[in-house]
Amino acid sequence: MKSAFPALRLILITAALGCATSTGGIPPVVSSAAVEIPRADSVLAHETFTIQSAAVGETRKINVYVPPQYRGSSRKFPVLYMPDGGLDEDFPHVIRTVDSLIALGAIRPIMVVGVPNTQRRRDLTGPTRVKSDSAIAPRVGGSAEFRRFIRDELIPEIDRRYRTTSERGIIGESLAGLFIVETFLETPDLFTHYIALDPSVWWNAGALIDSSASLIAKFDSKPRTLYLSTSKELGTSVGIARLDSLLHSAAPRRLRWTYEPRVDLEHSTIFRAVKPKAIVDAFH
Repeated sequence: MKSAFPALRLILITAALGCATSTGGIPPVVSSAAVEIPRADSVLAHETFTIQSAAVGETRKINVYVPPQYRGSSRKFPVLYMPDGGLDEDFPHVIRTVDSLIALGAIRPIMVVGVPNTQRRRDLTGPTRVKSDSAIAPRVGGSAEFRRFIRDELIPEIDRRYRTTSERGIIGESLAGLFIVETFLETPDLFTHYIALDPSVWWNAGALIDSSASLIAKFDSKPRTLYLSTSKELGTSVGIARLDSLLHSAAPRRLRWTYEPRVDLEHSTIFRAVKPKAIVDAFH
């Protein structure tokens, strides 16, 4: 147990204080998570390389954390992917959480692959017919190309460079959460574990949630997990509550999902508050 992470260690102490959570299948391993106070995060040791991407037409930097158990072994490891994976974005605090959870024995050793943004609102959004959506950036609606980059270029390169298993997860918040929900619904085989925190499903007037029933009806019976959590923001919580309700009535076989509404949290605080429990739920 590392003394540098007191907030994370509180997971074990505060587990009995959990909020209302809707679960499908096996209940989550940890019922509550302590809130990490936002701060300037120092960065643990990691590796960085670049990929020239044909899918998005630019060079992309990639940050990779490998667990202590990787060095000097021949084992293969699961991988957690994350958009917003820059050193000035969410990569530092996510890998600190992962490193601490591994040290605590709360999760198996995993790798983390962060993808820093170049044009975030382009890559993480799908097409939209809503003018106010289109006004947020010079280009929007590029999620299909970004997903193709992850599927056809990034994952094969990670598998080539590192010892990986076929077990993969993806985590993100806000527009990254929107991308994760879209990926879960449209290409469910791409990842084993999906973690979407306060996903911006208001995008395109909620059309993604409107289409979710027909997309879920096409799922096969492969095992998958989905972790959803929303803050007090109605733009995220109303749509995700609808998706949770649909899953309760028509969940694909062998999908285990959790929905945790956190009305005590803001959009700006939910990632740090909920991510430890969500990562444990996926990789315990």
